[in-house]
Amino acid sequence: MMFWDSSAIIPLCIDEPKTGIVREIAKKDPSIIAWWDSEVECLSAFARLRREKHLNDQEEKQVRDLLSLLSSTWTEIEASQEIKDMANRLLFLHPLQAADSLQLAAALIWAQKSPKAHVFVCLDDRLREAARKEGFTLLPTAM
Repeated sequence: MMFWDSSAIIPLCIDEPKTGIVREIAKKDPSIIAWWDSEVECLSAFARLRREKHLNDQEEKQVRDLLSLLSSTWTEIEASQEIKDMANRLLFLHPLQAADSLQLAAALIWAQKSPKAHVFVCLDDRLREAARKEGFTLLPTAM
């Protein structure tokens, strides 16, 4: 099982330059662990792509449907006071935005605060660096 940030989930649903890489990771271990708000973050990205005319209405519906199917199979880390407190701490340690600190906090809770033997799948450089510093193994290995 691996924790997946929304930056890595999005290319599972829509063709992007890193789609092949994340699909290969998912093939090796399809058990996705995701943060409670990941679906919303992905839907936000799809809506932005439609507004910017990178997707038409039908394409957006297709990727939303695919995300819905995918999210019905993943294990979701629910919001909690512990995650909120950890996210607040992470904001002081790493140059993260709020949503990224919540993603990393959820991953740390999933890893029972011992990330050394756990994998974090992420395509966002800043979040990858923070996850690395916290002790996670990162996939993909090279960006």
